[in-house]
Amino acid sequence: MLALPWASSPPVPPPVKKKLCFSTSSSSKRTASATIPLVNKKHSASSAHLLLSRGRALMAATVTAPAFSDDDQRKELLLRHLGEDGGWVEEQMLSLLTPVDEAWQPADLLPTFAAATAEEHRTQVAELQARAAGVPDELLVCLVGNMITEEGLPAYMTMGNRAGGGAGIVDATGCDDHGWARWLRGWTAEENRHGDVLNRYLYLCGRVDMRQVETTVHHLLRRGMSMLEPSCPYHGFIYGAFQERATFVSHAHTGKRAALHGDACLAKLCGVIAADEKRHEVAYTRVVARSLEGDPDGVVRALAAVMRAKVTMPGERMTDGRDDNLFDHFSAVAQRAGVYTAADYGDMVEHFVRRWKVAELEGLSGEGRRAQDYVCGLPRKIRRMEELAHDRAAQKEAQSVNISWVFDRPVRLH
Repeated sequence: MLALPWASSPPVPPPVKKKLCFSTSSSSKRTASATIPLVNKKHSASSAHLLLSRGRALMAATVTAPAFSDDDQRKELLLRHLGEDGGWVEEQMLSLLTPVDEAWQPADLLPTFAAATAEEHRTQVAELQARAAGVPDELLVCLVGNMITEEGLPAYMTMGNRAGGGAGIVDATGCDDHGWARWLRGWTAEENRHGDVLNRYLYLCGRVDMRQVETTVHHLLRRGMSMLEPSCPYHGFIYGAFQERATFVSHAHTGKRAALHGDACLAKLCGVIAADEKRHEVAYTRVVARSLEGDPDGVVRALAAVMRAKVTMPGERMTDGRDDNLFDHFSAVAQRAGVYTAADYGDMVEHFVRRWKVAELEGLSGEGRRAQDYVCGLPRKIRRMEELAHDRAAQKEAQSVNISWVFDRPVRLH
């Protein structure tokens, strides 16, 4: 549920130095190369899928960023200030995490042996399977693709911890006590439940080939993720905001469609996951907005860079060992099913341009103004590209592909 890559764009010029609106007593002379996290996860498209192929060459390889400049070190200090000195992360982000004792767990939502006899447990499983029998294969493919992407969490946490660019932003020891470290661990703990609960549902429902699903997860974790390395510390937060919103949209749409097909259990699972993703989106949206207050020029240039860089999907390298185009097929099915579409991506870009008041930013450098114009013009361009892709897809003949996740049954792509 991720942002889509679009047509090629000119490279982003080197950052323009700009003083922050406040300072901190700490200083850092660190030179490093960090990697952007793809915090969230799923993405789909078929008219969107057609557009995705345009950025394939760029997405195929990682791009090494230059060592952090003095400008980047000042950005790092701004973020460190938020995480330590000012307590901003504590108030604005950590407060969005649910206390463990109040958080839902997979056992709360699925048949369990804890408080039931063996016969009652069998009855609960039979009822779950009866409801799941009405879910069409195309929605199961979307659900499996989303679950597999969620199960890539170990890679996402690792990359998230490398995105800060310096001490005071990353969790250097694995148990650091500053705000950013506690956020990363708390976010990971909440996200971990998502793959768990969907995996258990899929196992219990009996509708999918779990060995093929598990093999795909295994392949994805071994193959890793193609991604861009950051040229400034803001990139990870911008990615996070976009991807958490995309994940929210994808799970919410899946839940609504499950309810229409009579599976109240699946609808509830997707609903609670979507609610988590919404809170996480709010957290990343807030930190980008706060960074805009302190360094508007740096953040708007970072936002333009993210939009130009063709966001690499965390599940883009998935395979079941048979189908090397599995991610493309999953994306096409999700587009056709209305789970996550190119139109959703356009809505998302428009949402963040409005939420972060990009058009209202003032005092920008020349490069900052060019970045502002580019970002503000994107929604219209994306709409037009989606329309063209949709028209081309409509002219194609119906096509299906056999998906191993659903026992090699054919699933329509368009």
